[in-house]
Amino acid sequence: MPEMTDRTIEPHGARALPGQRAMNVLMRGVLAAPGLAHLAGKRLLVLYVIGRKSGKEYRIPVAYEREGGELLIGTSARWARNLRTGDIVTMRFLGKLVKMRVSMDVTERAATADYALIASKNPAFAKFNRLTVTDGVVSADDLRAAWAAGARGIRLAPLR
Repeated sequence: MPEMTDRTIEPHGARALPGQRAMNVLMRGVLAAPGLAHLAGKRLLVLYVIGRKSGKEYRIPVAYEREGGELLIGTSARWARNLRTGDIVTMRFLGKLVKMRVSMDVTERAATADYALIASKNPAFAKFNRLTVTDGVVSADDLRAAWAAGARGIRLAPLR
């Protein structure tokens, strides 16, 4: 990873785009539909997260990347605070409901490494999270700003 500089870092927190709710509803439907799920599911899955205080279920379409035998998600959204290492989560992956085990390391080094990996492989993720990628290398300043705003990598592993 490139060396971090001392320039002022602007936070890159989670943001919702205009029409995000409607898009999420649409994508949940697409990712559950036979046939369509395999097309849209090449980059997206629906993660089912239970609120720790509310008990409410949130169904969140998220981008993922494969990393070895795991799936890797990057987010700075508040819903991620409901997840802890060792938790079992349900997700809709390629049209099927599956359970996976959560692993998270929220240190700056781990979170920025996960974000850099996803951003280098997924230009839409990089753009949405305001990460500058030049020749496959993600800006260290942008990564630091994302981490300062709550960015974390969530690894999902199959249950064994």
